[in-house]
Amino acid sequence: MLPLMHPALDLLFLISVLVIWGMIVYQLVLTLAGYRYRHRVQQEHETLLGKNHDPAPISIMIPARNEEVVIGKTIRTILALDYPPDRLELVIINDGSSDRTAEIISAHARSDPRIRLVNLPAGESGHGKAYALNEGLKHCTHELIAIYDADNTPEPKALLHLALHLQADTKLAAVIGKFRCVNRQRTWLTRFVNIETIAFQWILQAGRYHLSNVAILPGTNYIIKKAVIEQVGGWDDRAITEDSELSMRIYQAGWQIKFMPLSVTWEQEPETLRVWTRQRTRWVRGNNYVLRKFTGPMLKTRSRFLVTEFIYLFALYYLFLLATVVSLLLFLAGAAGLVILNVPGPYTAVWVSAFALFTLEIFIVLSYEGEDSAANILLTVAMYFTYCQLWLYIVFKALILDARRHRVGVWDKTERFKVEETADEGTAAA
Repeated sequence: MLPLMHPALDLLFLISVLVIWGMIVYQLVLTLAGYRYRHRVQQEHETLLGKNHDPAPISIMIPARNEEVVIGKTIRTILALDYPPDRLELVIINDGSSDRTAEIISAHARSDPRIRLVNLPAGESGHGKAYALNEGLKHCTHELIAIYDADNTPEPKALLHLALHLQADTKLAAVIGKFRCVNRQRTWLTRFVNIETIAFQWILQAGRYHLSNVAILPGTNYIIKKAVIEQVGGWDDRAITEDSELSMRIYQAGWQIKFMPLSVTWEQEPETLRVWTRQRTRWVRGNNYVLRKFTGPMLKTRSRFLVTEFIYLFALYYLFLLATVVSLLLFLAGAAGLVILNVPGPYTAVWVSAFALFTLEIFIVLSYEGEDSAANILLTVAMYFTYCQLWLYIVFKALILDARRHRVGVWDKTERFKVEETADEGTAAA
């Protein structure tokens, strides 16, 4: 059989290469912008520290469902934050836990009146994090709301850093911090996830904020104004990625969100491929929902944020995926002698350059966290050929599940691992 030759195949190949390189160049621009923002935010923070400031009262919300393994340590860490104790209240929403979560929270609440346990009734439980947050908000008495996940251990000044920047700028609806992988040394997968999360925050979050004052709410370690939440209608119960969906409506309403990387919390990440796949598939489906929900408003709006974010999500989950698959299939077909491409060019050099840029970008941001070791550079190289390629499978799986309208598990969260237990938790268990 003669190999197939057609101008359409040449054009398809060229478009694929252009799309892939367009994303690579965009990532490079964001990396450089993130580098600039790293110095800018440090200067801003030092300026704010030089002024007199009075930390505002804050209600901290923690949604929890079957979190007995971690909730005790999280409570102790948050209560020990470097923040005026009389200006904190801790609202923990127990969403139908079938383990000792409620008992452990109750044991802590008996010794500290700042802790408020909100048990969702049986008929209202199990609807997901967004629903739990909406219910918890009804019990918050302060005008600033902080959100932490049940496995988080924020650093002592994490909350203070966020509050300082939010109070300093009236245009801000929220200030978000950074999250780090506490179990990054446990498996090969958590090592990859650690590199991924560092890159995401220093490239996408820091880079976008430096260029256009745009940042996306994470699921944890952020402060938001209660009035803004109420203004935009609360969290969307149907949204899987309730944080990115809420971000869109915040920008629609004319508010801004600031990225403040000096505020750090540590959280647990998936340690097995099964849990990671389930989690990441949910994330992609959540972003698919955001794309569907805001396509109409995006076409009608003049909001730079909505347009930019929509184009980025569309390019990342659709165009980049399609271009990668098409270029790979054409490469394999060419190697097998099934097709012939009449497109001259130094494509080996193009591929090597893309790989080199990827490695360089990761190396730069790892250095910010003091993790630019030889081992992590080798992991980055391996990550390019393994972990990154898994995202193709994740996106395809999410698209198929969405097309089949497959039901989403509303509390399909990371499996927790054991932390130390204290006497009061042992008493609660008894």
